[in-house]
Amino acid sequence: MEMNSGWTFLSNHAHVLICLHRDPGLRMREIATQVGITERAVQRIVAELVESGCMSVSKDGRRNVYEIHTELQLRHPVENHKKIADLLRLVD
Repeated sequence: MEMNSGWTFLSNHAHVLICLHRDPGLRMREIATQVGITERAVQRIVAELVESGCMSVSKDGRRNVYEIHTELQLRHPVENHKKIADLLRLVD
């Protein structure tokens, strides 16, 4: 059974979060390549994740380093009984 019909189980927000969990120092270009979206879309998603409190950003020289706040609950009512850490553990 082929599962490549164009959709995925996780959102691009989740994909960006997973990429940054695996490597907190990734550049936007690298995330865009891994997720398969534009660099501009990654910038928007990262800004939304930071604004929502799901993660914070700091500087290490000229590079951004992201810290995911894994203790926060997932946002949708279907899964808000779980934490970000639970999602990341699932895909590790």
